[in-house]
Amino acid sequence: MNEKNQKEQNNMQMALALAWVFFKIGLLTFGGGYAMIPIIQSEVSEKRKWISEEELMQVITVSESTPGPIAINSATYVGYKICGVLGSLAATVSVVLAPFTIIYLISLFLESFMRFTIVENAFKGIQIAVAFLILMAGIKFIKKLKKEPFQIITVSLTVAVMLLFDIFAISFSSVYLIAMGALAGLALTFINLSLKKKEDKKEGKK
Repeated sequence: MNEKNQKEQNNMQMALALAWVFFKIGLLTFGGGYAMIPIIQSEVSEKRKWISEEELMQVITVSESTPGPIAINSATYVGYKICGVLGSLAATVSVVLAPFTIIYLISLFLESFMRFTIVENAFKGIQIAVAFLILMAGIKFIKKLKKEPFQIITVSLTVAVMLLFDIFAISFSSVYLIAMGALAGLALTFINLSLKKKEDKKEGKK
């Protein structure tokens, strides 16, 4: 077997592995994209070491800031990172396959399905579990966040603003918070670059 065939076989095996992992994530996760974050972290970063947790944080940030569901964006990125377009396609299709099928089947008889008390109670329990999963994912990411003044201030202000808006029932899109965070990050970068240039000039004069 030549090198090209070996590479193609390895890519196919990796694509199948990606498909299986993201199919499980889509099948076993309730609560949508945010609830998938801790599962993706466990499967992709902790167990298989496909990408580092720091890189996963960046993926989540980009996935949240760009159009489309966060789970699909994350799957697309991870798949492409591992084995290119084939991996991207395998991960993306697999992560939506199970949820799409389940939701489609439920939609056919949703009203009669929700009349059962046991089903209604089960969904209440699932909501609590989903909230806990999202909270734990947030705590994990905060722990790994660089403990620098800018990060601490940004996170604190964002949490405070969101809580205040929620308490006083003020309608405010999270898109604006993301945009303001991006602008603040860019401003800090330009300030640091300007300070560095000044320092370099001073050192050059000396």
